[in-house]
Amino acid sequence: MSVLQKFWRLTLLGMALMLAACGKNGDLTVQGWVEANLIFVGPDEQGRVETLSVREGDKVEKGQPIFTVDEDLQRADLRAAQATLANADQALIRADTLLKNKTGTQATFDQAQATKLQAESAVRSAQTRLDRRKLVSPVTGTVQQVYFRPGELVAAGKPIISILPPGNIKVRFYVPETLLPQIAYGDEVAVSCDGCAPGLKAKVS
Repeated sequence: MSVLQKFWRLTLLGMALMLAACGKNGDLTVQGWVEANLIFVGPDEQGRVETLSVREGDKVEKGQPIFTVDEDLQRADLRAAQATLANADQALIRADTLLKNKTGTQATFDQAQATKLQAESAVRSAQTRLDRRKLVSPVTGTVQQVYFRPGELVAAGKPIISILPPGNIKVRFYVPETLLPQIAYGDEVAVSCDGCAPGLKAKVS
C-alpha cells in the first residue's frame, strides 16, 4: 500500500488524526485529516507506452527516467523538418551567390534567409517533441499510482503515473475561534494517528 493510500484509508475508516500544539498553556488536541497534492506526469501528445521504469511505492529522484512513449511519428516529423532545412540552406546559398553576381535580388535573398530561419525553428520544435517522449521525474518523491502499462494507448495530457513529494503532504484541522490566539504561523505541532509512526511533527502554515 502506498503512502497516500494508507493516509486515505485512515481517513475513510474514521481513524481521526490528532494534533497537539506543543507548548502554549498546555497541549491542545484537535482532529484533522491528511491531504496530498499529487504531481501527475504524462505525455504532451498521444502515444503508446513503451517502457515503464517504476512501480507504485517506488522512490524516485528528480531527473530520473520513469517511462517512454512510442516516438515513430515524432522521428518522422524530425526527419521531414531536417530535410526542409537542408533545402532551405541550399536555396539561401543560391540566393546569396546570385545576389553577389548581381543576377539576383535582395528581396529573393531576404526571403530565402527567412525561410531558412523558419525551417530551423521547425527542426528545434520537432526535436523537442521527440525528446519529450522520454519522460523523467519532475520531482523527488514516491510513486503513488500507475495509470497505464506498457502497450496501452495514452491520450495527450493524460497522466501515466502520479508522484507525491514529501513536502506535498498536509494535515488540515480546525480549532474553535476562542482557541485561535494559542496557535500561530510556524508553530510546531505533534501529529498522531492509528497506524502512523510515533513522533511525527509538522508546522502550522
